[in-house]
Amino acid sequence: MYPEYRKVLETAKIESAPAAPSTAAPRSQRNSENTELHILPVQGNVYMLVGAGGNITVQVGSTGVLLVDTGLAQYSDKVIAAIRTLSDKPIHYIINTHVHPDHVGGNETLAKTGGGSAREVTLVNTPGETAAYSVQIIAHQNVFDRMSAAAAGQKPYPESAWPTDTYLGTEKEVYFNGEAVQMFHPPAAHTDGDTIAFFRRSDVVSTGDIFVTNGYPIIDLKNGGSLQGEIDGLNHILDLAIPAHHEEGGTYIIPGHGRLCDEFDVLEYRDMVTIVRDRIQAMIKKGLTLDQVKAARPTLDYDPRYNTPGGFWTADMFVEAAYKSLTPTK
Repeated sequence: MYPEYRKVLETAKIESAPAAPSTAAPRSQRNSENTELHILPVQGNVYMLVGAGGNITVQVGSTGVLLVDTGLAQYSDKVIAAIRTLSDKPIHYIINTHVHPDHVGGNETLAKTGGGSAREVTLVNTPGETAAYSVQIIAHQNVFDRMSAAAAGQKPYPESAWPTDTYLGTEKEVYFNGEAVQMFHPPAAHTDGDTIAFFRRSDVVSTGDIFVTNGYPIIDLKNGGSLQGEIDGLNHILDLAIPAHHEEGGTYIIPGHGRLCDEFDVLEYRDMVTIVRDRIQAMIKKGLTLDQVKAARPTLDYDPRYNTPGGFWTADMFVEAAYKSLTPTK
């Protein structure tokens, strides 16, 4: 789709996979010094920033900068430098799609330094008065609840990284840079705090980790995720997207991880998740245990594309999460 990326791929260094899962470094501990970030123009005034952990969506305009997610904390300086190649305007909004550190880790740094050097602004309706400028971090209320109350064994997020503007329902909206940005909350999808961001004029959807292209969907049961909610979230993305011709082009989709997509890619992914769900559900009805379902390998025909043995999220992990999500609680 973008031929200039062939040059990037031709010069990319390929690292061998670790010998076993125990030797694989967590995403948050990988060396960031030699990591190169890439900016991909999507359409309208929306860009996709790749390489900082999770994908970051950047909307720029005369008013300022709006971000969807902030990547891992250690990449924050590089993220700011990359944004400055697009705009010298301050960051006004950060939308968090969910609570995981590869999407909210940069909140603190970008909220402190991304707003520009001037921290005081004049109040238009109150002559002579000023107020401290701050970046608004928007997220679903469940994201705030989880960031402000750290789970057992984890360090709490600093208060400056917490969302400053939350919503409880299924929708929220802002108007920025001459464009309506709609936020939709699919209950209990990847987590229980997911947000899908839709840039209406640019015709771009930013999905967070409800949709990824480099693996099976991560159903985070501990953070309120569910398999059926994941499918519902993918269906919502499909409802927003309109193809230009024969399922190609039109609305562009920025996934939480992986390459830029259009509606057809989400359709294929939704169908895969739905087929695997139906297979596991049929096995559960027959009384198969989790180990028996894993042994039956319900994802076998999709593993060459989506399974990453020894990686962060494997087919076995996906099957286990799907099984537990579909098994009625006694």
